[in-house]
Amino acid sequence: MRSGNLCPDMSELSNVIVVDHPIIRTKLSELRDYTTDHREFRDLLDEIAMLMTYEVTRDFPTRPKIVRTPMEQTTGYELARKVTLVPVLRAGLGMSDGVLAILTDARIGHLGLYRNETTLEPVPYYQKLPGDIADTEVMVIDPMLATGGSALAAITYLKKAGVTNLRFMCLVAAPEGIQALHHVHPDVPIYCAAIDRELNDKGYIMPGLGDAGDRVFGT
Repeated sequence: MRSGNLCPDMSELSNVIVVDHPIIRTKLSELRDYTTDHREFRDLLDEIAMLMTYEVTRDFPTRPKIVRTPMEQTTGYELARKVTLVPVLRAGLGMSDGVLAILTDARIGHLGLYRNETTLEPVPYYQKLPGDIADTEVMVIDPMLATGGSALAAITYLKKAGVTNLRFMCLVAAPEGIQALHHVHPDVPIYCAAIDRELNDKGYIMPGLGDAGDRVFGT
């Protein structure tokens, strides 16, 4: 795990990467502010997602590609595999444009999950994925990793669809969600901008940034 701001009990989990950068820290602080309106929230979410994408894709495989410069022919590189983004609906959509600003050729699959406010368990309602998703690099995106229920359901569904190259990307994670996801899927890297203190008794991240879906869509 790489970070300058981690919870002590997370330090043994090598698959957790905190993208700790001054610009991301600054924008995340603005995102947390309760006075930030939904338009500003969407813009900040896009910007942070774009910045995080550089780290999430750092070890994507490449292959040689012959290119001709104005001077001569040379060998360049291109991504060796297609990329599929899978935003967890609905809040995950708020990160899609930021990622697509970097990965312009990526396709988008959708997994619709909502959290039952009584049981805190995810309830699926929509799935639509590219037919060849198993042959691609897959990034599951969701602003929050709280209880871990939605992330677990999404990753389990994708693995059943044959996906083996998976990364999970969020902005803010709770220790409880990290532990839950790591326990079931220790092979899946977790990228986040911050690890917050804990969940409250309603399953919300503290200090968190509120309900990301409501703040993205102004509902």
